[in-house]
Amino acid sequence: MGDHALPGKPPVPLTLRKSARARRISLRISQLDGRVTLTYPKGVPESEALSFAKVKEDWIRQHLQDRPDPSVVEFGQTVLVEGRDRRIVPAEGRRVMLRDAEIAVPEGSEARRLARFLKELARDRLTEACDDYAAMLGRPYSSLTLRDTRSRWGSCSSTGGLMFSWRLILAPSDILHYVAAHEVAHLAEMNHSPAFWAQVERLFGPCKNQRRWLRDNGAQLHQYRFGADAS
Repeated sequence: MGDHALPGKPPVPLTLRKSARARRISLRISQLDGRVTLTYPKGVPESEALSFAKVKEDWIRQHLQDRPDPSVVEFGQTVLVEGRDRRIVPAEGRRVMLRDAEIAVPEGSEARRLARFLKELARDRLTEACDDYAAMLGRPYSSLTLRDTRSRWGSCSSTGGLMFSWRLILAPSDILHYVAAHEVAHLAEMNHSPAFWAQVERLFGPCKNQRRWLRDNGAQLHQYRFGADAS
């Protein structure tokens, strides 16, 4: 379909997606990376879809402007850890230390050191949660991996492999536990049917607030930049 963008300063790249299931032209702006996706039915000309985006240009630019600015991880800045702001300070020793209002990091490649610590903490928390939920469900999972995903917080493969975004460790604990329960529930129901949501509620409990929190605040977890070698 080629490269498309709304002209202006700056130009806004558009990802065009023709869908046989679409009944109308729609726009979606990713909370994670700001990608603007224009979806339109197969019978609609591409030019008509682009005209629709042009009409919605003010709305698109306002939403992009409201996205949080990237935050570089460095001493003196704050970073969310388990839902709490922690100021990044130099450590006296050689280990990263998590405190109530601070996180102490050894000097030298501090962004990479901090990212490694957070990934290890995320693995510990997610493994513990998934072990508990899998035991409640009576179905084991085959593996647990962490990635810095941009489009989803977790997934479950047909072979029982669980994958999570390590940035869940930045969110409040109940958010991490909800995502863990969501993916473990897929071990029994590989869909989003009423039966699946019944499993989620059996494992975790009511989750409307956690789903809303991710929708409204998930982009904030991606504002932190740990450096290219720490992603």
